[in-house]
Amino acid sequence: MRAILTWHSVDESDSPISVRPEVFRRQVEFLGSGRVRVVPLAALAAATDDGEDAVALTFDDGFANVGAIALPELAAQRLPATVFVVPEHVGGRNDWGGHTTRGIPTLPLMDWRALGVARDAGFEIGAHTRRHRDLAAIGGAALEDEVAGCVERMDAELGERPSSFAYPYGRTSPEAITVVRDVYARAVTTEFRLLRGTEDHALLPRIDMYYFRSPGQLESWGNASFMRRLWIRAQGRRVRRLVAGDGVSM
Repeated sequence: MRAILTWHSVDESDSPISVRPEVFRRQVEFLGSGRVRVVPLAALAAATDDGEDAVALTFDDGFANVGAIALPELAAQRLPATVFVVPEHVGGRNDWGGHTTRGIPTLPLMDWRALGVARDAGFEIGAHTRRHRDLAAIGGAALEDEVAGCVERMDAELGERPSSFAYPYGRTSPEAITVVRDVYARAVTTEFRLLRGTEDHALLPRIDMYYFRSPGQLESWGNASFMRRLWIRAQGRRVRRLVAGDGVSM
């Protein structure tokens, strides 16, 4: 069984993008136990389904608390992870386009120095567009700038071109997928499921760890209760997309 696990922020707010530090530490303790093999995102995406349990770890947006809390915890367990960042907001806050979202905390993001430290410690720094724009709502030059311009800025700041990408809000379009496929080796969505035997590397699904915060939920990996929880959450997301009339959100 293979999966890409994802987090956003490690903070005390209990918001939909947050897990508390003590919850994250418990999740990492399980991941470091050896019960499930943790591998880099590139390795997991390239692997075939040989029946071995394996996961890759990802973080969206590059919150400063991830650099201060999450990455040191992972480093102590020698666990790899990918952090997806928004270059035009690096060192700023997650008020994308100058807007805030009700129920979502506005928090500091890692700066380029902190991202360089994370990269040097072995963590992959991936791209999350230049400004965190909804790629399903733009096209042409604006889309190219968000997807490809992101690479140029990150290369200039970190001396390394990202090969992994995360779609903001999990939203995409046929045009966006084509551009992403041309620029990156792999891209992740918010489609809530395990990896299958073969996957489109431009549309990799993930499992949000917000839904596995209670004791025993992540630790039940692979058993009937874990699979049931996974199925219920996946159905809930599908219903919300249908109600919203969103045919392209992942």
